[in-house]
Amino acid sequence: MKTPAELAAEQAAYWNGPGGQGWLASYARLERSLLDIGKTVLAMAAARTGERVIDIGCGNGGTTQALAAAVGPSGHVLGVDISEPLIGAARAHRVSNATFVVGNAATHPFEAASYDLVFSRFGVMFFGDPVAAFRNFQQALKPAGRLAFVCWRKPDENPWGLVPVRAAAPFLPPLPRPGPEDPGQYAFGDPARVERILKESGFSAISIEPLDVPIWMGADAAEVVANAGRFGPLARAFADATPEQIEKAKSAIATVLKPHESAAGVVLPGACWLVRASAG
Repeated sequence: MKTPAELAAEQAAYWNGPGGQGWLASYARLERSLLDIGKTVLAMAAARTGERVIDIGCGNGGTTQALAAAVGPSGHVLGVDISEPLIGAARAHRVSNATFVVGNAATHPFEAASYDLVFSRFGVMFFGDPVAAFRNFQQALKPAGRLAFVCWRKPDENPWGLVPVRAAAPFLPPLPRPGPEDPGQYAFGDPARVERILKESGFSAISIEPLDVPIWMGADAAEVVANAGRFGPLARAFADATPEQIEKAKSAIATVLKPHESAAGVVLPGACWLVRASAG
C-alpha cells in the first residue's frame, strides 16, 4: 500500500504534467459541462461580503473568481491547487481580492482560525490521507466557519463517465482499479465514508444531499471522441495504447454515444453529493 506522501507525489506529478495540460486543453468544454453544478454548489456555500474563503483545488480559478465577486473588495479568497500550470492560468485573471498558491492543500500552512469558508468543486477526493487533509481545513476555519463542497457519487451512478470507459475498455490496456480508500475521482462516492472522514476531522452538523444533473459531453459523438484522449481516465489509457487500440476504442465510444446525440449535444446523467459541515 502506498503512503500518503507517495500518493501526493503521484498527484503532483500528474497535475503538473499530463493532467494539468489536459485540463487546460479541455477547459472550455469542462467548464460548460460543470456549469450547472458550479452554480449550485456556489449557491449552497453562500459566500458573504467581507468573508475570507479558501478554494481547494481551484484549478484555473473560475470558482475563485465567483467567490471573490461574492465576498467583495472587503473579503479575500485563497485559491490552492497542486498544479503549477493551472495556477499560472488562474493568476492570469488578475483577481484583485484573490491570491493563488501552488501547494498540497492537505499540508498547506493555512493561518489558523482565520477563514469563514472552505469551498471546493471536485477538488477534495484526491488526498492520500483525507482525514489529515480535512483536519487541516478545519483548523483553518473560525469556530463558526463552514465547509461546502461537491463530489461525484459512485461510477455506476455517473453514466457520463462510465459509458465511454466501458465501451473503450476491451480495446485498451487495463486501468488500475482503485481500492475503496484510495484517492480518485469517485473516492467520495460512499456517503458513509464522507461522513466518517468529516467527523474524524472535527467537523459537525454534516449534511450530505444528492444532486442529479445532466452532463453535457460535447456537440456530438464525434466531438466527444476527439476529446476522449485529452483528459481523464481514457487519456491515461490512451497513453499506453497502440494506435490500432486507440482507433478501436474511439470507434466503440462513437457507437455507444451515437444514440445519445440530440440538438442539445451529447448529454448523459451525472450524480453528485452536495456536502456541508460546520467547523465547531
